[in-house]
Order: sequence, then C-alpha cells, then structure tokens
Amino acid sequence: MATSDAPIVIVSEKARAEILAMRAAEADGDSLALSVAVTGRSGNEYTYELTFEPLAELPVGVMLGRSGDLPVAVDADDEEKLRGAVLDLVEPTGLVLRNPNRPPPPVVPGSLELTGTVEERLAQLLEGEINPMLAAHGGFAAMDRVEGEVAYLSMGGGCQGCGLAQMTLTQGIKTSILDQIPEITAVVDLTDHGAGANPFYDPV
Repeated sequence: MATSDAPIVIVSEKARAEILAMRAAEADGDSLALSVAVTGRSGNEYTYELTFEPLAELPVGVMLGRSGDLPVAVDADDEEKLRGAVLDLVEPTGLVLRNPNRPPPPVVPGSLELTGTVEERLAQLLEGEINPMLAAHGGFAAMDRVEGEVAYLSMGGGCQGCGLAQMTLTQGIKTSILDQIPEITAVVDLTDHGAGANPFYDPV
C-alpha cells in the first residue's frame, strides 16, 4: 500500500464533515477509510462508488492519502482516472464528485440496447448494467415506479445500509438513467438507509 499526505481525490471541508459524521455512525468508525472507486462509464463521464472500508483490510495496490482526519483510499488502477477530482457537498443534491478526467472514447458502442416503454427500458438498464455494478458489494437497485418524467428507485442488500449509497445513486445510477432514457429527467431515492438486513456495517 502506498501512502501520501495528499489524497488522490480532494475532499472539501463541507464534504469531509458530512462523511466523518456518516463514519461516526458506523461500528468501529475510526478504523474505516473512505474508498473512492471508478465503477465504469456513462457516456463521456466515469461512474463512481463510495464505500467505507476497514483500514486493516485495504488490499495491496491501494493509494492511501488523508484529508484532515479522513483516510481516503483509491485503487492504483483508478489513480489517473481520479487525480484532481474534488468531492464536495452540494445542497440539495448531496455528495458530488467533480472530476476533470474523462474516459477514452469507446472502441465499440455498448452492447446494451434498450427497447420498449420507459418502464421496460429502465428495468433492462437496471438488470443489464447497474445491478451488475452494485453486485460487487452485495447490493442492488430496484424500480418502484415511474411517474411522468420521474423514476422512483430503492436500493437493497448492501446498498441499503451504506451511508454513502446516496452518492452511488447520484453519481452512478442517476447518470446512467438520465443519459440512456431521455424521457426521465429526475431520479428519486426511496431507500430507508437506516434499515436493511444486510448493510455494509451494522449500527453500533
């Protein structure tokens, strides 16, 4: 593991305070690092996932920096994709990652072809692209309903108990949906993140 005083991802003061408050609610919070990972791409933007990971269990190849009292971990494979990115807290959206880096143009178009009604296309997108991404952490996203231009989703499994799931929804899931289903202009998270039988970390 490589360590540095300067994190790859810069965390603003407001975002750091919010994340530290989330971490304080986790079991053994002081032993957790914020892990920032690139999960894929949506159009010309990367998609991301934020999780809390035990410092003692970070794998080899992780770049570990600090933002004040917050350890920030980035996999070495994501270093160039995330260097210079700023994690900020923006109301009313919440945590937002502003990244100056962009993925290279795809060699071939994506193989996922969405067809049918808005609801059918949203179900196909969740099944074919979004849930495989979330499955790495034992989570999933489910469609509750579509009303007009608004899609209502809930997150389950590991995502339901993750205090950072809102960031995953905003930066990853929402971006994919808005890019690929133009009839949808807003995504609402209905998840009760304080509940769940299989959260990332059980409450104290």
